[in-house]
Amino acid sequence: MNFQVIGVRGDTGFDDIVSHFTSMGGEVILMDPDMVVGRDHVISAAIHAERSFSEGTNRSKTLLTEIILYTAWERQISKAISKMKPKTGRNEYIALLIDIGDPQLDRIDMTMDDSLLECSDEKAERLGLTKSRISYIDQAIENVALVELLKV
Repeated sequence: MNFQVIGVRGDTGFDDIVSHFTSMGGEVILMDPDMVVGRDHVISAAIHAERSFSEGTNRSKTLLTEIILYTAWERQISKAISKMKPKTGRNEYIALLIDIGDPQLDRIDMTMDDSLLECSDEKAERLGLTKSRISYIDQAIENVALVELLKV
């Protein structure tokens, strides 16, 4: 599988964005930018989720939901979805594109804005990360890995 993580901005609705990407033959997960501390946070979650399916240790029925569990660092699907779901009325998303090449954002009046992926102290604090010698990104990746322990 080919994973690509981008920040997107624009007034196109959630369902129309999802339809655009699925019409291209791939899949997409749209997430709240406030809950993502970098590209590696999401890629690590996707890799862990993919491995859980190949090893038969997945908790959910679909890869997309499993990725959300890992990205959210949650054990319960409903909590994970609630945490990662983009806020209503907000026109910014983190998009995990699965098996999609060129996102062709101009076709849906969206623009790429990878600054949405950047980590800030405020984002880190919201996610329970602490300022230390370990970077926020590394802490996020550790939390993704810890989801394995939550499964037992």
